[in-house]
Amino acid sequence: MEVKNIRVNLENGLEARPVALLVQEASKYESRIYIQSRDRRVNAKSIMGMMTLALDNGETLEVTAEGIDETAAVRGIEKFLSGK
Repeated sequence: MEVKNIRVNLENGLEARPVALLVQEASKYESRIYIQSRDRRVNAKSIMGMMTLALDNGETLEVTAEGIDETAAVRGIEKFLSGK
């Protein structure tokens, strides 16, 4: 299992379009990927779940991945969320 705290560095936070792109990024990986913010933990491959987080720029969240490509999954999510 790979766990990492990541700070959101997207100009407008995670609005509808960035959430859709994040879900697409997460869906590239076989691993189970979860994002936790405050007391909510959601499946990163679920657009509805991700929308409920309403993440803002500068917010720190925890990304957890478990599976065959967990390290690559966390790196991909981190790259996306850091705006790179």
